[in-house]
Amino acid sequence: MGDAIRIIGIDPGLRRTGWGIVESLGNSLRFVAAGTVRSEDKAALATRLCQLHDGLAEILHRAMPHEAAVEQTFVNKDAVATLKLGQARGIAMLVPARAGLVVAEYAPNAVKKAVIGVGHGDKKQIHMMVKVLLPKAIFDTEHAADALAIAICHVHHRQSAAYRMALAE
Repeated sequence: MGDAIRIIGIDPGLRRTGWGIVESLGNSLRFVAAGTVRSEDKAALATRLCQLHDGLAEILHRAMPHEAAVEQTFVNKDAVATLKLGQARGIAMLVPARAGLVVAEYAPNAVKKAVIGVGHGDKKQIHMMVKVLLPKAIFDTEHAADALAIAICHVHHRQSAAYRMALAE
């Protein structure tokens, strides 16, 4: 049947970047680990980005995922906050890319649709469904739960793409 695919989902943020790792084998989904990389609020921006980079690099080194998925940034009313989030997202994409992983990107609505079945829903619904889909999941912050949802979204999308390719053969 093949080997399990280990996927890391990353929910980028400058203060807290959530990460969650799942394994997928056929229709089976298994929780591996989740957590949050934090940066020091009062540190310079460059230092904070380095803290995120180093934290994510350590997680990838330990967990050895095969693929990565990152949530796309949405633009909000605060341009400065959006720019900072974009810089954190750049780190979230750079670290797995430098590790040789393919990095997929998903819009927040796509993540919600994959996890709760609709493109709009609140955080509580997402976190509840993450616990339903991954009963052994333990996460320290809502960012880690969101990262698991991103990983689950990637599992759904990669399975449907693989299915379409199999049909084409």
